[in-house]
Amino acid sequence: MSGKFRVQFDAEVAFANGGGLRTEGFRLDIAGDGIDDADLAALFVRHLGLLMVSDVRITNKTIIQEAHKGGRAVADAAGGTAGRRLVELSHVVTDGMITLPGWPAPRISDWLTREASRERYAPGTEFHVARIDMIANTGTYLDAPAHRYADGADLTGIPLDRLADLPGMVVRLPAGTRAVDRLLLAPYDVAGRAVLLHTGWDTHFGTERYAAPEAPYLTGEGAQALVDAGAALVGIDSINIDDMSPAAGGERPAHSALLAAGVPIVEHLTGLDGLPPDGFRFTATPPRVAGMATFPVRAFATLDPGT
Repeated sequence: MSGKFRVQFDAEVAFANGGGLRTEGFRLDIAGDGIDDADLAALFVRHLGLLMVSDVRITNKTIIQEAHKGGRAVADAAGGTAGRRLVELSHVVTDGMITLPGWPAPRISDWLTREASRERYAPGTEFHVARIDMIANTGTYLDAPAHRYADGADLTGIPLDRLADLPGMVVRLPAGTRAVDRLLLAPYDVAGRAVLLHTGWDTHFGTERYAAPEAPYLTGEGAQALVDAGAALVGIDSINIDDMSPAAGGERPAHSALLAAGVPIVEHLTGLDGLPPDGFRFTATPPRVAGMATFPVRAFATLDPGT
């Protein structure tokens, strides 16, 4: 069989708050040439917008090769939103990995093994609980204002609208660029956006070169320009958003300007070459841990169909 498919069926619905519903010969568009009863029941409930459903009994199911009629709930065999694409932008955290040379590496171990768990649960039931010991600056992580300022907001104090589903923008830097200054940022309208600086330095992550003095960074004037223009978040795919070379003398003007203004920073991004210049949404959310000023994030971009 090939082409578009619909499923015809009878359904008997029971509601948790009492009452029921029966249909005969109901038809729905589906993605392939088959669908099991459980998936069909969920599709049916979603299509009709039914609430408080406790059970759906499907009978007389028949698959029909027929053009879709434009139903709002077509079953997606992949289980995702048709056309939407997610792009991973964070490094994998592994046991012993090096993020910042000279800083402690994470240690991942078992707290409860599957074998040991069998003594706690019914026969045939087992679980695994891992343990990780790490510093907060591991992998791709977010800096909150408290990272720089004693009276700044910690991870629990950053509003979600500064971390999740932000309109994103990629600023691609010419090859060999080291200092990202105000002039390089001037052409971009950054207001309300997650501004992601694509330097390409992430290709050196995990190597000695990643911490080399020539690693790209954002200048203090560049950071202040982003603050003044209303950037919501700033990220970079380099080892630090500030200059870490000996010549910088330990100053951190980019951190200082951005975090003083409440603009979160995401460092050690990766995969920015897989994003368009704009037209995507950016998310990088850490857990709500009180007293923590930095923490690893799962950073990703959401691209709409056709982007």
